[in-house]
Amino acid sequence: MSSTRKRRPASRTQVIRRVVQAAFAAFILVASLRHNLLGESASTASIDALCPFGGIETLWRFVTEGQYVPKTHPSNLVLVIGFAIGAVVMGGAFCGWICPFGSVQDLLTWARTKLRLPELRVPARADRWMRYLRFISLAFILYKTISTVKLHFADYDPYRTLFGLGWAFEFNLSEQWLAYTVTLVVLVLSFFVPRFWCKYTCPFGAVQSLLGHLSLVRIKRNPSTCRGCAVCNKPCPVGINVAEASPRVSTNCIGCLACLEACPVNGVLEARLAPSWWDRMVALFGRARRAETTR
Repeated sequence: MSSTRKRRPASRTQVIRRVVQAAFAAFILVASLRHNLLGESASTASIDALCPFGGIETLWRFVTEGQYVPKTHPSNLVLVIGFAIGAVVMGGAFCGWICPFGSVQDLLTWARTKLRLPELRVPARADRWMRYLRFISLAFILYKTISTVKLHFADYDPYRTLFGLGWAFEFNLSEQWLAYTVTLVVLVLSFFVPRFWCKYTCPFGAVQSLLGHLSLVRIKRNPSTCRGCAVCNKPCPVGINVAEASPRVSTNCIGCLACLEACPVNGVLEARLAPSWWDRMVALFGRARRAETTR
């Protein structure tokens, strides 16, 4: 009998997720291709108009002056509102199911595993502190955008550089070297560190993590039935310690559901209606009830 273990087939959920990711990436690429081929005169949106982060960047000027930051569009505000609603309902599902740059990082991880190259593991302590870089990045970008009335991040955004296809249609190393360098470095790091950009530097990921605290649907762990095997940690693309979630998984979760499917015990991990603020309300109500009965 052969000692080779059969590879576990991808679950239906993960197959669907990959299809959804591919569909959104294809949509962005087709829109970008049409924009580059047909030009500004055609009714073709650039990816600047299809990015919800542009809505965050232009929101302050729109609220205070009723105008948009150049290169943004009403569609950016519509998209960021849709993203916010989605984040409040489903947490980080945008990052795990829709974001094309997240999909590219997943593809790079897949390629590395196929090539049997080792993953570069960031020490736990460094990982914990490096995740705060997203919030520093977000604060800096918003400050620069508000003060300069310009999409400051657009000059070196790896998503825009890669999916904007400028490198294919009008490659300009002398003017765009910073954007190309940042994109190349991020892609190389993401090849060896799964979802490097998402975990450590993405400003949009910082927004998603903050809104995740309001999310209605969260993944919860039942410690009373958990075996402590930590099998659920292995497939997590963003390196969350799901096995020690107490009781909810971190808001860094991108909603891929891989941990639920990896868990060998039914009911230990569940995606359910479990907002963190609900526990606080229940606790406050319970204290109020106890105080009332002791009077």
